[in-house]
Amino acid sequence: MNALQHLLNDLAQVERWPTKPAEKTAVVEYLAAKFQSGQSYNETQINLLLKAWHTFEDWALLRRELVDRGFLTREANGSSYVRTALGVSDIPHRLKLENIQQAAQVIDPVFLNTPQFPAESLGEVLGLELVVKVETLNPIRSFKGRGADYFFVRNPNLLEVICASAGNFGQGMAYAARKQGIRQTVFTSVYANPLKIARMQALGATVRLVGEDFDAAKLVAKEYAAAHGLPFVEDGHKPELSEGAATMGLELLRYPKPFDTLLIPLGNGAMIAGIARWVKALAPRVQVVGVSAAGAPAMEQSWRSGTLVQTPSITTIADGIGVRIPVPEALQDLKGLVDEVLLVEDPTILQAMRLVHQHLGLVLEPSGAVGIAALLAHPQFKGQRVATVLCGSNLTPAQMEARL
Repeated sequence: MNALQHLLNDLAQVERWPTKPAEKTAVVEYLAAKFQSGQSYNETQINLLLKAWHTFEDWALLRRELVDRGFLTREANGSSYVRTALGVSDIPHRLKLENIQQAAQVIDPVFLNTPQFPAESLGEVLGLELVVKVETLNPIRSFKGRGADYFFVRNPNLLEVICASAGNFGQGMAYAARKQGIRQTVFTSVYANPLKIARMQALGATVRLVGEDFDAAKLVAKEYAAAHGLPFVEDGHKPELSEGAATMGLELLRYPKPFDTLLIPLGNGAMIAGIARWVKALAPRVQVVGVSAAGAPAMEQSWRSGTLVQTPSITTIADGIGVRIPVPEALQDLKGLVDEVLLVEDPTILQAMRLVHQHLGLVLEPSGAVGIAALLAHPQFKGQRVATVLCGSNLTPAQMEARL
């Protein structure tokens, strides 16, 4: 990637055909990796794929280079090519890099290009170089607007949708649905954050309070959607939600210095799956680490065991990542992309919230501070350049008092 970096734009597209032989080789290998080994492509498919990854639009040159260097071989029918096993291919994945590129161009700008900067004094306390990405300065105070907005961009003809949420995802869906004139119903727990409930309603959603926790509400929401023939939009299940969240990864890689580690909050998994998909394709040496609440360990246990692990209950102040029943597709999306998943205790999360307020002047909800909590609880990041996403700031009065 180093020989290639100066030839790429912010969307990781090659902007010009280089003159140096080594750079030409790097460009061809980079483009070849976008084709899946053993798969057949006709000329239209080749051109569409190349279009997503370069801007100077010399199709004939690039196709010839791919063939001459052995990456594409013409099949016997004469009208298609097969990607040979020479060199590496990007991993097959349901989250498409081309869709992430598109998302970065079509998501409502109010959610994009969020501040990311060195948190120097906090980094000194933690013994490392810390970069924070602030996802709270938007109409819903969380990152969820990215995926929700991209979902409706890709599904513009819906009339009504059903979802379940602990609160932030529901706000994102309500905000994006209102913009498109789509009716939105959100199912949430009877114990959900009152502030988040009020905000979902203010954004035009019908909110139904059911179940003891988020996962119980989700089961009722699925049944309701099926009974009424309505689409159920599940966070972590619909790829568009993760592809929208992945735009944070695209933005993080614009930072002028390379990261050693990204610490990403892990609830249903849409955020970390999207970010990891992009980062591991463009900067594979960066470690991507998920952070869950110790009182809601289902995703950590599922990721570590490679099987779906459900827990009977959750006990954490971090309601935004309080998952009891993992989404199978989300767990699959993490395979081969996430390097580690860590757990943090509630007292450490509260300490992290206080430190962020003290050093950055930002008020975070518990889920938004778990990356900082991981740095407090796990010493292996000392001396590294680490980035984390401060992903939400919708606190209840009780959470605010606990933070203080």
